[in-house]
Amino acid sequence: MSKNIHFIVISTINIVSVILQQYFKTRQVVVPQDILYPVLQDLIADIGQDAQVFDERFDQRHLYEDKSLFKAQGPVWHQSDRRVGRVPAGLRHLDTDATWSKSGYHGWVYGYSLHLTCNQSGFPKLLQVETAAFSEKQAMESKETLILNDLQPETLAADNGYTQVMRIRRWAKAGVALLTPAAKWVNGRYAKAYHRFVQRPRMADLLTQRRTAIEPLFDLIAKIIGAIANHKQLPLQRLSNVRTCIGLAVLSLQIAMLANSIWDLSTLRSISTIMGAFA
Repeated sequence: MSKNIHFIVISTINIVSVILQQYFKTRQVVVPQDILYPVLQDLIADIGQDAQVFDERFDQRHLYEDKSLFKAQGPVWHQSDRRVGRVPAGLRHLDTDATWSKSGYHGWVYGYSLHLTCNQSGFPKLLQVETAAFSEKQAMESKETLILNDLQPETLAADNGYTQVMRIRRWAKAGVALLTPAAKWVNGRYAKAYHRFVQRPRMADLLTQRRTAIEPLFDLIAKIIGAIANHKQLPLQRLSNVRTCIGLAVLSLQIAMLANSIWDLSTLRSISTIMGAFA
C-alpha cells in the first residue's frame, strides 16, 4: 500500500476516532442523523469496493450475508399492546420504534436488526440497519441491485432464511451463485439440481465458511458500541440513533481492518488492535 494511502487511512482513523468518542459518550452528532445514515451506508459501500485494490484479503469474489438482532434499550413492548398502540401504565423508557423478531439463538427479541454483507475475511461490504421485524427477504430486495451491478461477486452464501427460488434463478442468470442450504426446497428437478450444485466441494466449503466469515463480525460490532449485555442490548433508543451508532461501528471496523492490513497483521480482525486504534 502506498504512503499516500497509508496517510489517508491513518488520518481517517483519527477523524473517526474523534467522531466515535463524541458519539458513544454523548449519543449526539453535529449533523441530522437521518442524513448521516445514508452517508455512512454509501461510505461503507465505497470503502468496501475500493479496499480490494490494496489487499487481496478485501476482495469481493465470494460474499456472505446474515442478519443479527440487537435488543432495544429499555423494557419490551408486548405484541398484544403494540398492535393497538397501547403503552401500559408504568411502562417507562420504552423504545416504540423497535419491533419483534425471532432469533435462532435467543428466541424472540424486541429491538433492531443489522443486515450485513461481508467477504471471506469478514471485511464489511454493505450494511442495512432496520427494526427487528425487517426480514432477510426485504434486505435482499434492497441490496440486490448493489450486489449484482456494483459488487458483482461469483457467489454469495447465506443461511436458509435467504432461500428464494426466483432469486436463485435470477441471480444465476446474472452470473452470481446464491448459496444456501435450501433445507425446505427439496422437491422437483430444479431443487435437486440446486442441491447437487451446492454440494460440490468448492460450494460446500463456501457455505461452511459462512459461520467463521460473518458471524464473529456481529460480536465485534457489539463490543465496539458497548452492546455486551444480554441479547446485545443497545446503549440508545430510536431507529435513527441505532442506525447512526451501528453505522459508525461498521465504518470503524472497516478502517481498523485496513490499518491491520497496513501493519501487516495476519489477523485482520484482531479485537485488541481494533479497539486500540480508536482508544
